[in-house]
Amino acid sequence: MAAPESTSPLRQVARRFVRNPAAVAGLMVLLCLGLVALFAPQLAREPLDAIHVDQRLRPPGPGHPFGTDNLGRDVLSRLIWGARTSLSVGLVAMSVAVGIGTVVGAVAGFYAGTWVDLLFMRIAEAISIIPVYFLVVTVVAVVRPSLLNVMLVIGLTSWPGPAQIVRAQFLSLRQRAFAEASRAVGVGDARLIFRHILPNASGPIIVSATLGIGNAILVESSLSFLGLGAQYPQTSWGQMLSQGRQFLLQAPWVSLVPGLAIFLVVICFNCVGEGLREALDPKMDE
Repeated sequence: MAAPESTSPLRQVARRFVRNPAAVAGLMVLLCLGLVALFAPQLAREPLDAIHVDQRLRPPGPGHPFGTDNLGRDVLSRLIWGARTSLSVGLVAMSVAVGIGTVVGAVAGFYAGTWVDLLFMRIAEAISIIPVYFLVVTVVAVVRPSLLNVMLVIGLTSWPGPAQIVRAQFLSLRQRAFAEASRAVGVGDARLIFRHILPNASGPIIVSATLGIGNAILVESSLSFLGLGAQYPQTSWGQMLSQGRQFLLQAPWVSLVPGLAIFLVVICFNCVGEGLREALDPKMDE
């Protein structure tokens, strides 16, 4: 008689994930977009600083599938270069936010009820009650506008959400049998936090990071629209929206194309995040 086939946790997560067609479709789109951003120099029809005044505001056609802008630049090429910018900002900003939030939430949750927990959570609440856009715009306006500053500011103002999620996980996990057993054998607090408890809280962290990337791209696009993000010769989808707004009636494709790109990417990240949330929940097998 054959022994029952065992299924690894990773395989179970993958099986639950593929049950969600929207999440799978979103993941495929994001993977393709990531490859486009990675190979932007090879895929773009022209460099970032190319200007062709004699071809300005040409409608979509064989030579320019998405038309040209007010300086005769190929919209498709700028869309490809902008994908690299927008995805980089989202990934870097959320890496900063999740990194800080994970450490703060883990320490606060492990030492729940102490002055450490109270201090960290009051700081997180103070940042959370301030409208994110207002805070980010204020900080970026004070410092020199640049993509690096945008990444850091978004990351440094977005960590309270991940911190609260991690803290909630630690409040539950620190009372589990494996944590009590680790304490009984003399495992130190730092090792217990980061080697034993934190890996068991990775699911909600991954979901939070995935959803946060889409939000970071939205914030960066808003800043670039206001002239506080990507600076020439760099480009981003928000910057393309801003540059095309005065030609909405004459050449709507200049703003419509990057606007649809932002919408599609944010929707895809939300779909993937929702798919991961369901996939990482064992109750979905019931």
